[in-house]
Amino acid sequence: MSTPASYDDHLGHAGKLIAAHGGAWDGISADAVARMRLQNRFRTGLDIARYTAKIMRRDMAAYDADPANFTQSLGAWHGFIGQQQMIAIKKHFGTTERRYLYLSGWMVAALRSDFGPLPDQSMHEKTTVPALIEELYTFLRQADARELGGMFRDIDAARAAGDDARLIPLESGHFEPIDPATAQWAAVKDEIARIVKSSSSSAV
Repeated sequence: MSTPASYDDHLGHAGKLIAAHGGAWDGISADAVARMRLQNRFRTGLDIARYTAKIMRRDMAAYDADPANFTQSLGAWHGFIGQQQMIAIKKHFGTTERRYLYLSGWMVAALRSDFGPLPDQSMHEKTTVPALIEELYTFLRQADARELGGMFRDIDAARAAGDDARLIPLESGHFEPIDPATAQWAAVKDEIARIVKSSSSSAV
């Protein structure tokens, strides 16, 4: 499985592609291209499944090491419901770590089956669950793009105010706080030190 391209990878590729057209594409911003690609980094459901499988394996290993690291799940029968559940969890707890969506058989049979509501038998046509998963992926991609869009707007506002702002690719959780005990925290500290040093040099 290939590693997803980072912001810097997309930025470099787009810059080279624009430059290769001899000025004809100069109206295109490499930064805008990189941002759009990041907001659409999950091109298929398989890409999302691979990404989330890595998180699930990590959480299972954490639980095996310490049962206090349990997970919590919420049943979802519609993509919008699943999206709002995850947004609410993030707003209330500040993180979606160890929180999952699951498809309950009786819930799907009661609310999504074209046969009609049959929760007692848990009966539904075989296309019901794949269609619901695709719907969940669509709504979660929208939430993903919204989070990234907000971050990009913050960066633009900082640059417009004259601040030194840029994206730092980190191998951390999905829009999660960074643990001070990790290498990601050290990378952030190094970047802050660079910015402070750069600002101090400019002020002299």
